[in-house]
Amino acid sequence: MADSLRPIDARGPRFNQGVLTVALLGGFVADARLVVPAFAVVLLLGAAFGPRYGPFLRLYAEAIKPRLGPPAELEDPRPPRFAAAVGVVFLTAATVAFAAGAVGVGWALALVVAALAGLAAATGICVGCELYLVFARRRGVELVA
Repeated sequence: MADSLRPIDARGPRFNQGVLTVALLGGFVADARLVVPAFAVVLLLGAAFGPRYGPFLRLYAEAIKPRLGPPAELEDPRPPRFAAAVGVVFLTAATVAFAAGAVGVGWALALVVAALAGLAAATGICVGCELYLVFARRRGVELVA
């Protein structure tokens, strides 16, 4: 099986989503706009190249996961990677909005990502993942687990 289709521990993406939420909310409170493009890159690395290249996904895999028991179940990596790609689009649009002087629009887009990432981190409900599943079922894509 290709490395990109190998089932993953869902706790890694949830950790990544938690870090993303805290960073974006902290950036909003401090009006630290550079947090937005920085996390667009963080998400892009994980979404485009896999967990070994996402800094917080790698931190989870190397420093946190070894201290935990095995995951209750594994999941297909494609839904969280799709969700991260959607996050990249929103954070890139937010960065463009900041550059154009539309600070309110930029923060609104970034806070949508923060809210959805926070929901996923806290509850396991990943809206982007669910969208992927809808599209995958329509196309007849089989999921791995």
